[in-house]
Parts: sequence; C-alpha cells; structure tokens
Amino acid sequence: MKKHGKKYRESAKVIDSTKVYPLSEAIALLKKSGYTKFDGSVEIAVKTFADAKYNDQMMRGTTILPHGTGKTKIIAVFTADEAEAKKAGADIVGTETLIADIKAGKFNFDVLLTTPEHIRDLAPVAKQLGPKGLMPSPKAGTVVANIPQAVAEFKKGKMEFKLDKTGNINAAVGKLSFTDAQIEENIRSFIKALEDNKPTGVKGKLIKRIFIAPTMGPGIQIEA
Repeated sequence: MKKHGKKYRESAKVIDSTKVYPLSEAIALLKKSGYTKFDGSVEIAVKTFADAKYNDQMMRGTTILPHGTGKTKIIAVFTADEAEAKKAGADIVGTETLIADIKAGKFNFDVLLTTPEHIRDLAPVAKQLGPKGLMPSPKAGTVVANIPQAVAEFKKGKMEFKLDKTGNINAAVGKLSFTDAQIEENIRSFIKALEDNKPTGVKGKLIKRIFIAPTMGPGIQIEA
C-alpha cells in the first residue's frame, strides 16, 4: 500500500472518503486540501463503464473548456506554409528542421499540428512522437485542413481526452487559482464532452464514478 506524506495525511482529514460530494462543496474542499506552493492543477479522474478491449467502446476526442486549462501550450506546426502558421500564432514552424530536432530528441512543444497532405512526411519520426502522445491524428484534432483555426483553438485551451486501458479518463481541467465558478463550469463542460462522445458500444450509463483532486492532495468523489 502506498504511504503518503504528512502534508497529504493532514489535507485528507478535511475530506470524508466515504462521501459523494455535490460539485460546489467538493470544489471548496479541493482548495482547502491542496498544499503545493505553486498554482496546482485541478485534476479529474472519470471511471467509466467503457471497456478499452473493444473497438466500439474506445473513447478519444477533444474539447475546449470555457476557461481553458490554465496552461499556456507551445504549439508546433509541420507545414510548408510557414508564414501562415506564424501569423496564426504558432510557436514553432517548419518541415525538415522540425524533423531534425525531433530526431535529436528536442521536443520543446506541447502540441504538434499538421495537415492531411503532410501527415505522411512525419512517418520517419512516428516512433519518437508516438510514445510522447505527440503524433498528430484526426481524432486528437491535430491533423487539420485549417491550421490558423486549429492554432487558435489550442491556444484557447483545446484539450484531448482518451480512455485508458483500465476504463479511466484523466485530465487537468483548470488551476486552483481559478474562481470556484470557473472550476465548476470547466468540470461540467468536460463531463458533458465525455457524455457527448459516449461510444456506441456502451449500453446504459457511461460514467461510474468521478473524482477531483489538486495536483498534490487527496481525491474527492463528486456526484456523477
């Protein structure tokens, strides 16, 4: 069994681990239980009834939270039209130079965008990008026809969600410095995005349990 530190144990005292909290009450506890000196993230863990072993129960999609994630993302674009991408606000733009950097292990970006006609050109670095979750794909919203629009969306806080092997979906949905109302709106928007992307193979309810937690601190179960 994992042993937690003193600060974790102290913060856990304000939470009843047997209780399922209304969202507004849970957010108030969330702010009390976080103990990092930096502005920690608001983490959400959703246990679903989906089984990742079946293709018709897999989940992967994107959403834009009303107040963003609180993290500024560095956007790279693999495109021949460098001027357009730079004008749109991309941080890193290129083709051969970008591939050379990736081969050299330089992953100084959070999101890599490209267009359908250029995706094949990234095949030589797929093995480097894949394990880091950076290989562009249509489902992740990173293979797009409209680069300026995609850059703008990711700058606003567009995020990807994906079902893991255990049937869970984990994501950061804001910062502890956000107001209670902003955190609540982000969480409700995220849950709605999951419901809207419910796989056809999942019959009945999608969500089993939902927990929220600060970056460092105990989980709080909220009403699904």
